[in-house]
Amino acid sequence: MSAAPPPGPLPATLSTWMARQRWYTGKGREPRLEVVGALSLSATGDAPASTGDAEATSWLLRDVGAPAPVLYQVPLTVRPAPVPGLEHALVGGAGPFVYDGCHDPAGAAALLSAVVEERTLDGTGVGARGHRTGAATTVTGSRVLRGEQSNTSIIFDVADGATPVILKVFRVVQAGHNPDVEVQEALAAGGSTRVPRPLGDLLGWWPDGAARAEGHLAFAQEFLPGVQDAWRVALQALEHGTDFADRARALGEATAEVHAVLARTLPTADADAHARAAMLTGWRRRYAAAREAVPALAAHADAVEAVLRAGAAAPWPALQRVHGDYHLGQVLDVPGRGWVLLDFEGEPLRPLAERTAPDLPQRDVAGMLRSFDYAAGAGAVTAAADPARQSWAGRARLAFLDGYRAGGGRDPQADAELLRALELDKALYEAVYEARNRPDWLPIPLAGVTRLLG
Repeated sequence: MSAAPPPGPLPATLSTWMARQRWYTGKGREPRLEVVGALSLSATGDAPASTGDAEATSWLLRDVGAPAPVLYQVPLTVRPAPVPGLEHALVGGAGPFVYDGCHDPAGAAALLSAVVEERTLDGTGVGARGHRTGAATTVTGSRVLRGEQSNTSIIFDVADGATPVILKVFRVVQAGHNPDVEVQEALAAGGSTRVPRPLGDLLGWWPDGAARAEGHLAFAQEFLPGVQDAWRVALQALEHGTDFADRARALGEATAEVHAVLARTLPTADADAHARAAMLTGWRRRYAAAREAVPALAAHADAVEAVLRAGAAAPWPALQRVHGDYHLGQVLDVPGRGWVLLDFEGEPLRPLAERTAPDLPQRDVAGMLRSFDYAAGAGAVTAAADPARQSWAGRARLAFLDGYRAGGGRDPQADAELLRALELDKALYEAVYEARNRPDWLPIPLAGVTRLLG
């Protein structure tokens, strides 16, 4: 595709609009934007007939007013007249009218067609290339998935009753291959059915000083409608007084299966002295952040250090790619397929280089164990200390560990010191998050810290 003419100017209201979006990281202030480049998107091919004469552009904009500059992807569409039903997506303008391109069917279809038609997009100062790994689709409509924080996911209905498609548009763009794309495509290529079938991705590039940086802009895969995530399944079990052990055991088996495929299909690394020292430094840094957010944790300094040092000195397996932010909300209960894992981006607060590096598979195990505690503590502050709920969580934890071992994974209970350190590290991370965002939930990670130090 030849270079498109430069798009028109951005609306004056863009900064104010961005400041209100859930994916904007600079809460409490407006961005100071610098244009890095613009990709002109075609709305032909897969676009529904109602897209009209919209002009779709995906902008790469750097917020230079942030403490550390942040690069954002902002797809926009320009319409000559207002579009009924898109009032919520209006960015600015009074003729022409500028809309959020993810909410506008024209912009959404153009983004997906760039992936499935494997287009090369030469924009103003930037470029992108689509890469298809699944069958082509014909779009009949789209809608944006609600409730997301850091990305925007668009659900597409497709012709002939085929399985719908979901396109995740990465709003914060970083140099390097996004682990959500890389890991899920590797799992699917390795024969795993424990992830939604990938459809393809959009890889972009942009200037970075004198060099060229590249990173993923979007990722398409099958959408599994009408299913519940494991978090909701677990909460329903708690509500009805139903034991979750059998489901937890199956979840442990699925987790071990995914880890085995990742170890086979992506690079691994030795757990040498340098890796151990770096891990211990990271753990200590997390505890320092937790002490600052929750000053009462300072009283446990000696006990925390003892757990972390024991974990660093314990036997370690080879390092490999993992999920990185594993909890009950990242797993779907799919009829006929069992547990299916989602969202392999890793902890969003960690740098991309850390999230793509080989890691300990026990990190995922620890994350799921913490999630059982969260399920038991959900609903009320006092639930974190409810003996019946804690007994429910304890049975789920043991069943998950048994299932992981039965699924061919390294026996987590044989790595008790390492697993304890990773669980404590996760609980400290949770304490920081809850203290800053959901103080009413803080008793849950604090109860976990007490248990792990006890």
